Amino acid sequence: MLIRGKVIKFGDNVDTDVIIPARYLTSSDPMELARHCMEDLDPTFAKRVTKETVLVAGRNFGCGSSREHAPLSIKASGVQAVIAESFARIFYRNAINIGLPILESAEAARRIKEGDEVEITLETGIIRNCTTGETFQAQAFPPFLQEIIAQGGLMNLVKKRVSS
Repeated sequence: MLIRGKVIKFGDNVDTDVIIPARYLTSSDPMELARHCMEDLDPTFAKRVTKETVLVAGRNFGCGSSREHAPLSIKASGVQAVIAESFARIFYRNAINIGLPILESAEAARRIKEGDEVEITLETGIIRNCTTGETFQAQAFPPFLQEIIAQGGLMNLVKKRVSS
């Protein structure tokens, strides 16, 4: 699976309370959550993100509470993938469960800039900065995780297998 997008960049320790503020947790509607994604950190985020956006961040992305609303709001906003130096473990698993590709690469997180165009090959974990020509290696997803992502999340995969 090939993902290509323009980068919106954040720093270290972006927690789930910033990704989707607690005042919006009364909704489970992905589009409602998307309207408020990152609004306390960047009030323009929802207007800037497109279906061709890749989010890049620093260390410990998704720290804080274990709410599934955080990766769901990112995915629903149109973000195609998240690259970070590191992720909070529960955020990592929640993101995979809903089919949001996330890749750890400290070098990519440090060197890719806001507005760069990047291309990600999920099968190999290769991240290419199309703006600078640099390439970075992230951990490739094993086939079972690639299948979860390709199906749009764990529940979609289970539904497909049950109906087959």
